[in-house]
Amino acid sequence: MKIEFWFEFASTYSYPAAMRIEALAASRDVQVAWRPFLLGPIFQQQGWNDSPFNIYQAKGRYMWRDMERVCERQDIPLRKPSTFPRNGLLPARVVCAHSEQAWVPGFVRAIYRANFADDADISSPAIVEQCLTALGQDAATILATSQTPTAKDKLKAQTAEAMERGVFGAPSFVVGDELFWGNDRLEDALAWARR
Repeated sequence: MKIEFWFEFASTYSYPAAMRIEALAASRDVQVAWRPFLLGPIFQQQGWNDSPFNIYQAKGRYMWRDMERVCERQDIPLRKPSTFPRNGLLPARVVCAHSEQAWVPGFVRAIYRANFADDADISSPAIVEQCLTALGQDAATILATSQTPTAKDKLKAQTAEAMERGVFGAPSFVVGDELFWGNDRLEDALAWARR
């Protein structure tokens, strides 16, 4: 039984999803495939050049208040980033280049904490290096691998695949051909995986 977790490092609601999916999936004996992608190309297709939470101010105000409630309920620290959305290209390439490694879930959570709890610039190689080093990884080698054409092409291909499969926002969860969108649909997606 498997669930694909499609996430974007700039996505607010992907943060609580990333913090809880691994434990929830393990408790249900469901494997997680960590699938980073970029929302920018998807937004551009819809005529947006920014996050809809910035374009539509009422929606943005609601989202940040809702994130406060969600994170408080789940005991997850939250600090509104001074820059939103942040560029998650580098950490997404890291995950794409090393998607099968056991440290990837911890790295994903560390990047989300850096962005949404520590207000750190996750596009900075120094921040990405700190997150990798804290996990006991060889940050220099991993960062070098993530800048190769192979890693770059994999992220492009993964973003194209997300679009082809109907993913329009993050987080999204795919079980077979079934798409579930939003942090609040994680349990539904896991239940579907158990069917």
